[in-house]
Formats: sequence, C-alpha cells, structure tokens
Amino acid sequence: MRIDAHQHFWRYDPELYGWMDERMGVLKRDYLPTDLASELASFGMTASVAVQARQDDEETQWLLELAAEQPSIAAVVGWTDLRADDVDERLERLARHPRLKGVRHVLQDEPDDGFMLREDFTRGIGCLARHGLTYDILIYARHLPAAVELVDRFPNQPFVVDHIAKPRIADAELEAWAEGMRRLAERPHVACKVSGMITEARWDGWSPRDFTPYLDVVFEAFGEDRLMFGSDWPVCLLACDGYATMANIVDEYAGGLAVDAKQKLFGANAAAFYGIESP
Repeated sequence: MRIDAHQHFWRYDPELYGWMDERMGVLKRDYLPTDLASELASFGMTASVAVQARQDDEETQWLLELAAEQPSIAAVVGWTDLRADDVDERLERLARHPRLKGVRHVLQDEPDDGFMLREDFTRGIGCLARHGLTYDILIYARHLPAAVELVDRFPNQPFVVDHIAKPRIADAELEAWAEGMRRLAERPHVACKVSGMITEARWDGWSPRDFTPYLDVVFEAFGEDRLMFGSDWPVCLLACDGYATMANIVDEYAGGLAVDAKQKLFGANAAAFYGIESP
C-alpha cells in the first residue's frame, strides 16, 4: 500500500473549528472521504491515516464511523482526554475499534509550553502502550526540548512527531530546530512525519528549495526506517493548489532513494508504525 500518514476530515462548523482564522477560507467547508479520493489518486496513494482535528470524543467516534465505511481509511489517530481520571478505561474502549491506532493532543496550542510534562498528562501517556496505541506529537520547534524529555520518560511507547515539528521555514530558522530534531532522532522509539512543511513556509511565495535544508536534516537524522510521508490535506491547501503539488516536493527530494527506501517513506513505515495490515 501507498499510505498518506496524515490527513484530516471534517464537517465544517465555525463553532467547532475555531482554529480556522480569517486567512483560512479555503478550509471552511466540509472535507470528506469522497473529496480525498481523487486527491489520493492524483499521487497514486491507496490509503490514508485520518488524524483528529478537534479535541472532543465525538469527532473521534465520527472518524471511526467513517473508517468503518471507507476501506481507504487505514487507521485513525483520535483524541481522548489523557488527563481524565478514567483515562485507562477510555483507552480500553477506544482500542476495541480495529482502525483506532493512536491518539493525539494539540500540544502546540497549549499556553504552557511544558504541558506535555505535567503529571496529569504523562499519566495518560503511560497508559497507551498497554493498549497498543501510538502517540502523535504535535508541537512547534520551541517545544522540542520538552518533547525529548517526554519521550525519554517512556522508552517503550511508540511516538511520531508530526509535521517535522513545524520549523519556522518562512523565516529560514534552522539551527535550534535541527539540534532538537537530531536529539529526538537519537531515540529509536520516535519516528517522524514528513508533512506539514508547506504551511510553515510563505503561503504565497514558497519555492521547493526552501524545504531542502529541513528535509536534509530529517532524512539524515531519522533514516529510511522512521520517516513517513503525510499530506496534511486539506490544511496543505492553504499554501498550494492541490495535493499533488505538495506531495511532489517530497517525491522529488526522495527521487534519489533506493526503491525499498522510497516504498518505506510512502507507505511501509506508516503501516509498520500504526499496525496497518494489507487488505
């Protein structure tokens, strides 16, 4: 399978998706599996991982219902309150769903940069492994030191950092981010999604070469076994005219890879990380 390791669905409601500001008009409509199908086909992808876009249990259940109806949704990364007193029971219920493979919290939006290290949150992280669930780390570059500390506390928990930790590509900031990513990559239980870069660049003025220094870092640091391509569709449409335009940035960079390494990047690594079986 060729798997897009990171995309989103929603039925747009301004009250539920308040993170979509005035610049994000293209996102303010429904995005559903029927919309994604042609986009996946435009780049030869056969399946995807649907990732939560708002923090409530209702959306997670809706994504699982979509996945039950759509074989192309190979996995769901949902949300539940990892700080809840009954977190273990919540995770047990979620893990009964065969397509629920992991959870995520929007750490990047928490006012406290150390939120991920709080005792109530890490207690929830500590429950994931026994339910066979992964964790997606959604952060900005400034959170990388805390992320390193988090993953060090849980050496048996599979983690993946989303969107290469959102470096400030528009401002060409590289060194501090690169140091943090290299430290994360030293931990063998941490993988990285090659996703989300395009919206960290200048939305109306990026060039493919803007991403090369950042791709150089993650490809060297994580190697061919811990990188997975993700589109971040439809959020990527903020900065491009279509799925293939964004995906070609990664595809062209990876053009020199061996066939096996490219297969890992565009599907095999995501399948291994999320426990996705071929249909």
